[in-house]
Amino acid sequence: MKVLVIEDELALLQDIRNYLEGANMTVETASDYQQALSKISGFDYDCLVVDINLPHGSGFDIIHKLKAQESKAGIIIISARHSLDDKIKGLNIGADDYLVKPFHLSELNARINSIIRRRILDGNNLTTFHEIRIDHTAQTVTIHDKPVLLTHKEFDLLVYFISNKNKVLSQLSIVEHLWMDEIELVDSYAFLYTHIRNLRKKMQDAGCPNYLKSIYGIGYKWEDQ
Repeated sequence: MKVLVIEDELALLQDIRNYLEGANMTVETASDYQQALSKISGFDYDCLVVDINLPHGSGFDIIHKLKAQESKAGIIIISARHSLDDKIKGLNIGADDYLVKPFHLSELNARINSIIRRRILDGNNLTTFHEIRIDHTAQTVTIHDKPVLLTHKEFDLLVYFISNKNKVLSQLSIVEHLWMDEIELVDSYAFLYTHIRNLRKKMQDAGCPNYLKSIYGIGYKWEDQ
């Protein structure tokens, strides 16, 4: 689950990031309008947490740009503004929720999960694919009703592949989706190969067919056999 938090209060920004990462989310941050624009232009997210008042711009404008891009990301506005007009405006332009500061981080986490279930997972906590069962809330995987221990990145890879079954995914698209701007820190895909190799081995050791096919020179395809 990939979340972008846009907030100019740096202490709160870090608190939110730490809490959500502790809940096994991949979190990116932006502390002003221009940083936020750069992030949404370069990467796709499952959910955005957006403050209204930002240096050099407005969170409302960020939401407008997301909608213009036809983004499918969920959007939660966080704001110190209690005005009913602001809440109505935010919801009318496409936000899914509006949370007034101060708030409990556990509530923000619950609202993000609710939006993900509603928008991304069609209201379900569970995804099943033949013998594979994924619990998105607990971040667990079972195969033939037996638990399979995956790392956070392996779990995200599995969800991404199954969510895009029968589609050819390039190496770059996989990396950008799961590692976002961390890709700038590496100069090869060796780390991706390692995660995929480990995921394949764990799945096959648990009794799965090899659903994940390598497409030479392009990337990978999860096939529904």
